[in-house]
Amino acid sequence: MTRTRLGPALPALALLLAPTPAIPQFVSPIGAAQQSGASPAPARSTASVPATPTAQGAPSFEPAVIEASQPEIPATASADTESGTEAPPRAGPPSEFELHVSRLAGKPLRRFGAELLIPEARDFTAPPTVAVPDDYRLNPGDQLLIGLTGSVQASGLRLTIDRDGRIFVPRVGAIMVAGTRYGDVHDLIAREVGRQYRNFDLQVAVSRLRGLTVYVTGFAERPGSYTVGSLSTLVNAVLAAGGPAAGGSFRSIQLRRGGELVSDFDLYDLLLKGDKRGDAVLQNGDVIYIAPAGDQVAVVGAVNHEAIFEVGPGETIEDAILYAGGVNTIADNSRLLVLNTLEQSDEGWRELRPAEARGRPARRGDVIQVLSNLGIPRPLQQQPVLVTISGEVARPGRYYFQPGASLAHAIAEAGGLTPDAFPYASVITRESVREQQRESFDRAIKDMELLLTAQPLVSVDRAKMVQPANVALIRSVVEQMRDREPSGRLVFDLPVNATRLPEDLILENNDTIHVPARPVTVGVFGAVASPASFAYRDGRTIGDFIRAAGGVQKLGDDDEIFVVRANGTVLAKGGRVLRKPALPGDLIYVPVEANRGEFWARLRDISGTLFGGVAGAAAIKTLAE
Repeated sequence: MTRTRLGPALPALALLLAPTPAIPQFVSPIGAAQQSGASPAPARSTASVPATPTAQGAPSFEPAVIEASQPEIPATASADTESGTEAPPRAGPPSEFELHVSRLAGKPLRRFGAELLIPEARDFTAPPTVAVPDDYRLNPGDQLLIGLTGSVQASGLRLTIDRDGRIFVPRVGAIMVAGTRYGDVHDLIAREVGRQYRNFDLQVAVSRLRGLTVYVTGFAERPGSYTVGSLSTLVNAVLAAGGPAAGGSFRSIQLRRGGELVSDFDLYDLLLKGDKRGDAVLQNGDVIYIAPAGDQVAVVGAVNHEAIFEVGPGETIEDAILYAGGVNTIADNSRLLVLNTLEQSDEGWRELRPAEARGRPARRGDVIQVLSNLGIPRPLQQQPVLVTISGEVARPGRYYFQPGASLAHAIAEAGGLTPDAFPYASVITRESVREQQRESFDRAIKDMELLLTAQPLVSVDRAKMVQPANVALIRSVVEQMRDREPSGRLVFDLPVNATRLPEDLILENNDTIHVPARPVTVGVFGAVASPASFAYRDGRTIGDFIRAAGGVQKLGDDDEIFVVRANGTVLAKGGRVLRKPALPGDLIYVPVEANRGEFWARLRDISGTLFGGVAGAAAIKTLAE
């Protein structure tokens, strides 16, 4: 029997076979020498591992640490901006049809949607801070931010997708991610890391988007290649290219990818309905084709948006009006006018009823005018009226009357006059009268300004008349007269003891009727010693009240005294007015002598000719004071 001598190897074999404490089996394959410089980080595992007693002196487990090997790229280096939008997009020059319709309408008229292309338009660029959607497909140049915890740890690991579509994760290897949905890239990277490690958590985010290269072709304002944001849509790229040119369509913008039609987008859906369903998200290499413009019609008049619109096959006049936002508040809904500017006929404008507009196709070159009801005077017998009645009536207030109602009807509706009413001094104002007065007054102001300005040229004393003070005085006269507003008052020559208003007067809308109480004073103002209001007494004359005020001063003009009666009429016969009987509510005015110089004399003559004695004297009085 042969005996084998084990020698010194036996103790070593015994040590190998001896039981030892368990060691975790998810240790990284990386050698201890490689890990010696890594600082430990708190680990978070996706699975619970039972605690195992460790023999004294046995090495403890440390998770693998992946150091970030790529420096963070500043945000300013991001390519997530449009490279073709250095200058703000501007609307192109108007087309020949736009110029023609503008001349016809008497106002500038552009294609609908052209306002998007002016510098003041809102920027349609996709903002760089927008959340990345799950269906976004990663592209070369995009940068991912990866974090790992657990058995393997990494913080702030920024990995850029190379031109081959891969990222390289240290200690894991290359991973193909280009073309992968953002919502799926987490699982893809987790599978690859899981080939090397177990029990880890993975976080993946997009830290930077490189941008896309797309091609805008066809009838674009600035066709060409554009680098747009990675989250940009068809509309972003079209507006970056300046939008459709004068001959381009807003109704057909095609997106092609790999030779296939992805979307045929109608910008009217976005502009008129807020519908973006056809506004597809772009991918690298997409081609956008703007088709030529279709048939165009113009819609003007009483609509919400006057413009030139592109109409499709089968669309009607009514469709074109709906594109214009429909008719506005003041439109005449009963009819509209259509003119085809391209037809060689003498038909001219054609009137259509609403039913005809619904069935009549919109033709190339049509000009559609929606008529307005505003500013058309109607017969009094067709005007419903709202009247305000105040003063000495039983029931003051606002009253609505049927067309053709008279003043007698209004007073009766308000309960009649009170015993204290003074019909002689009633004030009835009317909007149509105010407008007529304003028109006449403005014309007189212009004539007065011309005559006063020319006065220094015809004066015998030109040097004195052209002094700056006199020129400033002329301007002051004109401005003060221009500031006066007509009242629109209707003046009736009623007897002072009248008990009723003119009952046959037909009311108009917005008439105001004020019936005052009987006045108890007479006012004396102007160039008198003691201007005041004096108690009225029967039998006293205008001269009596002037004497009660201390008489006419030296600066006063006896020949230009005038009296404004309570009913709105004026007595302006100079000295002869003094013998006239005074009436309740009279306003007596003694003007300043206007013959103290050539300029004042001319001013009095001019203002008296244009405005009558009262206004002329009032102007002199204002300037003298």
